[in-house]
Amino acid sequence: MRVGIIGAGIGGLATAVGLQRAGVPVTVFERRDGAGDAGSGISLFGNGLAALDALGLGPAAREIGAVPGGIGPDTPAGQRRPDGRWLTRLPHSVQQTVAVVHRADLQRILLDALAPGTVHTGRPAQSVSVDGRTVDLAGGPETFDVVVAADGIGSRVRRDWPGDPGIRSAGYRAWRGVSAQPVDVTAGIGETVGRGLRFGIAPLADGRVYWFAVISEPAGQPAGQPALDGPGPVLAAFGGWHRPIRDIVAATPPEAIRSLPIEELAGRLPTYRRGRCVLLGDAAHAMTPNLGQGGNQALEDAATLVALLTDPTIDGRDGRIDAAVAEYDRRRRPRTQRIARQAALLGRVLQARGPLTAWARDAALRFTPPAVAARGALAVQRWRPPAG
Repeated sequence: MRVGIIGAGIGGLATAVGLQRAGVPVTVFERRDGAGDAGSGISLFGNGLAALDALGLGPAAREIGAVPGGIGPDTPAGQRRPDGRWLTRLPHSVQQTVAVVHRADLQRILLDALAPGTVHTGRPAQSVSVDGRTVDLAGGPETFDVVVAADGIGSRVRRDWPGDPGIRSAGYRAWRGVSAQPVDVTAGIGETVGRGLRFGIAPLADGRVYWFAVISEPAGQPAGQPALDGPGPVLAAFGGWHRPIRDIVAATPPEAIRSLPIEELAGRLPTYRRGRCVLLGDAAHAMTPNLGQGGNQALEDAATLVALLTDPTIDGRDGRIDAAVAEYDRRRRPRTQRIARQAALLGRVLQARGPLTAWARDAALRFTPPAVAARGALAVQRWRPPAG
């Protein structure tokens, strides 16, 4: 069995690592000239870490996502008001289920785990044949037993898929950054919510801080507006909020503060499989980041697909491989589409702009018992990799 993977993001690389470690020949094609990702931060939750464990990458991921010095059981986490007063706090046990890492570090771990020459950069894929085996690439077509399209929310492969719903704006824009040096966040981490505004604080292992700022966009504004990079819009909206928000933004190089409209699939795909080609990660189920599950679901996809394709009962015969990709679709589509719906709903609640809806949101957060909030935070993380 020979596998071709389109896209050298987290999901594509994780799939390649798992397959290669199982002895499956794999080639990754990346449209960019380099496979690295400067990116920002990503929260690896219990399910994402379980997927990395299944792929043999868990210890390395936990090492780069270790709890930084000074962040311990006395550091509160949860959701706050702009003045710093807490709306809800999560137990420390919930904090221990997440490892916040820099995307560039995670990409490095994945790339280092691959054999030299696995990733071919500067080779964009234009299309995949209907039987899902031949990829039309810059430099000529190549044929595989299985093709994995992990080419992101704007997937060129998915555009040819029956029932592709396209992409839509979620109605808000996010700024992301990582401070250049440590910032004291022991007063609290998590998310602060205002009217149509949110700011998130997540420390990295070395004391630097990954942060995000979310601002609702005017109703009716189309997706894909020019990015408003830099600290100006962030400080204008959040500069008067509680400490250390202004300090965190000020500690971030201005050129590293990037803005993007938040987008999602405009509907549910009827299948993640066409012939021998499967969609993976954002190509299959691009979702809003409100649950922090985009990357974690891509890792679940990768671990599931690797387990199914390397099951010892799959001996290379066509029927067995077809059964494996069909089982991947059966397992992954319901869960990822359900989480995407939950993330979209949570975003609408957290981005409440009106005074009454924002008041109702804050009241609901304030009167939710910590144990209930903890159960909700942990529910989405309940996942076990299939036996392969």
